[in-house]
Formats: sequence, structure tokens, C-alpha cells
Amino acid sequence: MDKNLPFSYILISKENLIHNIKQFRSLVKKGTEISAVVKSNAYGHGDREIAQILLPYVDYFQVNSVEELKRIREITSKPILVFGYVGKHDLGKAIKIGCILSAFDFEHLLLINESARRLKKKQKVHIALDSYLGREGFMPSEIKKILQEIKKMKNIMVDGLYSHFSNIEDTANFSHAQKQIDEYQKICDLFKKNGFRSLKTHISATSGVLAYEKRNGFNNIVRIGIGLYGMWPSEYLEKMWQKKIILKPVLSWKTKIAQIKILPKGHSVGYGLTYITKKKIKVAVIPIGYADGYDRGLSNKGEVLIGGTRCKILGRVAMNMFVVDVNHLKSVFAEDEVVLIGKQGNQEIAAEEIAQKIDTINYEITTRLSSLLPRMVK
Repeated sequence: MDKNLPFSYILISKENLIHNIKQFRSLVKKGTEISAVVKSNAYGHGDREIAQILLPYVDYFQVNSVEELKRIREITSKPILVFGYVGKHDLGKAIKIGCILSAFDFEHLLLINESARRLKKKQKVHIALDSYLGREGFMPSEIKKILQEIKKMKNIMVDGLYSHFSNIEDTANFSHAQKQIDEYQKICDLFKKNGFRSLKTHISATSGVLAYEKRNGFNNIVRIGIGLYGMWPSEYLEKMWQKKIILKPVLSWKTKIAQIKILPKGHSVGYGLTYITKKKIKVAVIPIGYADGYDRGLSNKGEVLIGGTRCKILGRVAMNMFVVDVNHLKSVFAEDEVVLIGKQGNQEIAAEEIAQKIDTINYEITTRLSSLLPRMVK
């Protein structure tokens, strides 16, 4: 391990990221534009680092907030979609920075229009449509009433319409997804009939591309998030595309051993007395904890890699450290490399493995990684 590296850090594989975006580019119809989703610190990978690598390969970037918009705008002039709710006090800031705003409802549209009027600008918006998701966006029943009102808003340009799938990645039953597609398409057609031509449309994220969009070109934008980072939205889709495309993990998480020590038989390990040694044992103290995004649910069940070997967590994961069993390692020293996510030797710990142990999803594991951890691109 390079002694000049930080004690704990996230390593980003530029090669794997480019590989993944090329896989998705090959999957969609020629001419389809790709929006790279870099919200939430690029799912924990580092938003600026990821965006910088993807600049030559994507058409849009997608963020959630004005703060994220500012960070990405500093490195690119490409269009940025802001799909989180932007309140009235932040709208002027977002418009000045330059972006495409998401409009959640009619009142939100009025706020955007007024903010743009004050700045003497015409602001592009993509209108969020709630097609059986039950989350943000206009209800289908509202659309007819507001179409003429939208035309009166002189400082807004409706550039696109979009929706979200709610369950397309988890089941072979396509009925709800089809219901969503039908509702979404009806609304898109209604806009066209009312004079809104050449609109951008998008409903598919990674799972939608794999399960629905593919090379059909139903919409002119697709939003790629989790797939960019080499993670599958579900086991179902991974099996469906097995051997057709390969996704490669982009992120590794590494640290170093802080201390090696011997504990006698009958000694407690960590808070709460959840582990008592059954014999004299050699352990390593790892300087990572739930403040860094290493979940407390991994207490007494997670594993790390040291010397290419799996080492079990003993006791509770604390805020800044935990302990692992290294009794089976003949040669181990303080400041030896520890892999929490990624490969070491012939062994690998994937985000999916950790997610399964704490009953969550793979990209929650990466998204929760502390932004204070250095991101390094290799």
C-alpha cells in the first residue's frame, strides 16, 4: 500500500466508469440523450470526480439541489437537470447559475415564472408527471386545466416532461409499469395536442432502460444512475442481462489497521458487551465507523479484507472504529491495508453483500459514505 495515500479513502476506477457508460450508450437507440445522475455526491462516489470523467460521454447531468448544481456547474457548461424541489428563496440562485428546473405543481410553476421574470430571463422547466408513483408531480387529472394557464407564463419555457417508474426493476410482472407508461403517454400526447412540440421526454432510469427502453427509443432522454456505478437495480435484471452486458464496480473503500492487540479469553469487545472472547485472540482495530457510513448493523456480522483474507467484525461498530478478528493471520501489522468494499487478492466484498447483511439496497451502501472521505481517481 502506498504510504502517501490517506489513512482512509474512496478509490474511483475511471476505466470501469467509462466502461459502464459505454455499455449503456450501446443499449439505447442512436440519438437518445443520456443524463448522468450525479445527485447525492454521485451515489457516494464523488460528484465532481465522476462528472469530470463523464464529460465527453453524456449529454446532461442530473442533480437534486441548488448546492449540487453549483458544484457541477463549476466544471461543465452542459445542461443540468435539477430534479429536487427548489423553494422560492433558492429559485433565483438556481436560475442565475443556469439549469433546467423540475416543476412539481402549478404553484411551483408560478414561483419559477415569477423568479425568472424578476431576473428578466426565460427559464426552461421539465414538468414532473405523477403516473401512478404517488410522489412528486402533477396528477393526470390536473393537466387539462393548466395547459392554457402554462401558455400565459411568459418567463417559462416548457422544455420537457418526465415521470418515474415505481417497480419496474423488481418483478417480471410488467402490468404496473405498463399502466404507468400508458398514463404517462396520454399526458405527453395531450401536451402535443395543445401546441407543445419537440418536447424532451423521459421516464426511464437505469432499470427502465434495461426493462423497457432498450434500443426502442420511446423517449429522447434516459437517466442513468446506479448502472453508471457498476451496480444492478435488482437481481432480476442482472439475470435478464447476464452475459449480454457487463457492469463493473467503480468504487473501492480502503483504510489501514490502527492497532493490533491480543485479548485474553473472556474479554469483552466494544460497546454493549455484545461479544466476549472464547479464547485468547489477536484482533485489529479499524479506524472507521458509522460516522463514515459503515453501518452499525454490520456489528458482529460484517467482514473486511486484510491480506486477501476475510476477517470478521467482533462486537459493535462504533462511531469511528470497530474491531476485527485477525487470529487466523500469521503476519499482520498496524497500517496494513484494509478493504471494506472492493477487491484484495482473490477476495471481494461488494456493496451487494453488505446490503444483504443489513437488509437494504446496494446503492444505499455507497450513497451513505461520508463526503469527508477523500475520493481518489485511478
